Amino acid sequence: MTTPNAGGQPVLETGGDDVISGPLYAPGKRLFPQAAHGTFRNIKWAILVLALGVYYGLPFLRWNRGPGEPNQAVLVDIVHRRFYFFFIEIWPQELYYVAGLLILAALILFLMNAVAGRIWCGYLCPQTVWTDLFYAVERLVEGDARRQHQREAEGWTFNNILHTGYKHAVWLIIAWWTGGAWVLYFADAPTLVHQLATFQAPMVAWFTIAILTVLTYILAGFMREQVCIYMCPWPRIQAALTDEDALNVTYRYDRGEPRMSLKTGLAARSHGQAAGDCVDCNQCVAVCPTGVDIRHGSQLGCVQCGLCIDACDAVMQKIHRPRGLIAYDNENNIKRRMAGLPAVYRMIRPRTILYAVAIVLIGAVMLTRLLTRPSDGITVAHDRNPLYVIDADGSVRNAYTVQIVNEQGQPRELEFAVSGLKGAKVQVIGVVGDGPDFPIQVDADNTRDLRVLITGPLKEPPHASIPVTFSVTDPLQKSEMMATDNFKTP
Repeated sequence: MTTPNAGGQPVLETGGDDVISGPLYAPGKRLFPQAAHGTFRNIKWAILVLALGVYYGLPFLRWNRGPGEPNQAVLVDIVHRRFYFFFIEIWPQELYYVAGLLILAALILFLMNAVAGRIWCGYLCPQTVWTDLFYAVERLVEGDARRQHQREAEGWTFNNILHTGYKHAVWLIIAWWTGGAWVLYFADAPTLVHQLATFQAPMVAWFTIAILTVLTYILAGFMREQVCIYMCPWPRIQAALTDEDALNVTYRYDRGEPRMSLKTGLAARSHGQAAGDCVDCNQCVAVCPTGVDIRHGSQLGCVQCGLCIDACDAVMQKIHRPRGLIAYDNENNIKRRMAGLPAVYRMIRPRTILYAVAIVLIGAVMLTRLLTRPSDGITVAHDRNPLYVIDADGSVRNAYTVQIVNEQGQPRELEFAVSGLKGAKVQVIGVVGDGPDFPIQVDADNTRDLRVLITGPLKEPPHASIPVTFSVTDPLQKSEMMATDNFKTP
């Protein structure tokens, strides 16, 4: 929370005794985060390898859907208006599945925030994953934070130019393959890779790769923490969603204060004086990818990655103090410990139960609908201009566009019929009917649009709208699909 001080400058109030005063925005300087080692760093490495492995490798995974069907496991087929995800095939008229997935993603994000704050930002966000990868390349080429500081002080020597050029070349290769992997989800991956290698790929592929290459290179290589602090809206949103029971990376000032050096602390304890475990080594700040000092309390720049926990635990182990001076905790538990009460962790509470139940219900509804959806369908659209036409003999004609869907992997012969309007004449443009039914051929995994004209007598007294039923029947599979519209009269 910020409040103005006597000089009018905003002041950040924290849970401890520290107060930071200064402008809300100060010109930044280049950060050289120090490499961290420990539990949370290992978790981040594992997620990075898994996430990048899935992203780069998934387009090459094959899935047999039968003859004539694409065999790429995950494919967004824009040309044929299909989205394939393993055994699932989504048609344009089924975009409500995509809407459902977006709702599920939002609820999962809310649940993660309620349990452990910005855990998405610290471990799973693409910006975090690719920035971690770029940091790893930078440290591998230019050395750790201390050596990078030295290079910056040395200026543009031949050796530094050589290392910097090598680093940026590797960054550009990663960025280019990131953009290239993205376009592989929209075409057959092996084919497109061959086309790219032989410079025969379509221009739209090159253009898309170029844009994503530049974005990845700039965002992960240069902007880094600025994206998290200034560009991303999630920190502002999650601040309104969190509560006092959510676990966040927390400096336990009940244990760490008052801060003092190791020697001073040992002397103070030997004389029975209060001494905190924090030795003011600043390792928690040195490893932070956004330059945050977690000892000043919860801040917008903290992405909850836990690297400061690893750094602090390493220091505590060296000075033979208990680990966990910085840990996933909350303000309530700090106050409880200061009052001599045990800490309480409430992972299961009304908020998390509500999110979990909503996720399960929406997921169950979507899965049930997906497993029980029919393999055919029919939709009807009435002409709007004009709604009807009065012929010379006094009869009324309405026009409709009927779309018949065949989601099966084989062509089908269907029977199309219209009912509900006695004495009406039905005409299907381009189809010759025998009796009340019209034979309709629909190709495998395809749709067919029909232009249907219905002509009926003008009855007295007139009715403005008469329900009409359009049906499609498969005599072999004994299935029937129906749709209802209205026959309009004056």
